[in-house]
Amino acid sequence: MSDGCGFPAPGLHSFLFRPIAEVGGFEFNKVMLLALITTLLVITFFYAAFGKAKVVPGKLQMIGEAGYDFVRRGIVYETLGKKEGEKWVPLMVSLFFFIWIMNIWSVIPLAQFPVASVFAFPVVLAALVWVLWVGLTFKRHGFVGFFKNVTGYDKSLGAVLPLVMIIEFLSNLIVRPFTHAVRLFANMFAGHLMLVMFTVASWYLLNSWMIPAAGVSFVMTMVMILFELFVQAVQAYVFVLLACSYIQGALAEHH
Repeated sequence: MSDGCGFPAPGLHSFLFRPIAEVGGFEFNKVMLLALITTLLVITFFYAAFGKAKVVPGKLQMIGEAGYDFVRRGIVYETLGKKEGEKWVPLMVSLFFFIWIMNIWSVIPLAQFPVASVFAFPVVLAALVWVLWVGLTFKRHGFVGFFKNVTGYDKSLGAVLPLVMIIEFLSNLIVRPFTHAVRLFANMFAGHLMLVMFTVASWYLLNSWMIPAAGVSFVMTMVMILFELFVQAVQAYVFVLLACSYIQGALAEHH
């Protein structure tokens, strides 16, 4: 054993960071720094790509347009349609790239941590979508329409209507934002834990007599990194897709 205390298994401590600064009693740690850098990167990239947009786009503008168009046509238009969806494209593009970059820090040297694996960040993003959905439903349908929308009111259900309304109410107002946040958080949490486990195992085995096993663990680390790159993009896609579907539900007549 390399350190005399056995295999240093990853756990919850792998997601805790000491403050790197404190301002007015407010502690600022690595995760917050990565979130701030993510925000600046997204803003800077799109400003650089579209701040002085040209008819004949340069390379950066072409990349920006490709990313923007992917979210606009592949998610927003497919869910909300062009007429209703156009106004929501900037928000959904921002959400997609913010979440994607937050996730991708997991495989960036020195950073090596997905911001979305800290539950507070997915909670805030899900809460933003939830508040938007509630506000849009009230604005479009009024109080009565909102009540019917969130409870699935349908008098043709007869005797089971009260039970259905309670289930729908809890599902829409409580379970929906919770699962929206947990889906992103859980995937990033589990992925980071697996990456840390195989990375630490490679180092641990390399410093023991099981060097061949270290090679296997290293290969698995590379496989996990590739898999995580895929999952990171998928989770950004799914989060935005669900956000669009919630907005679509707010704009549609109650079912």
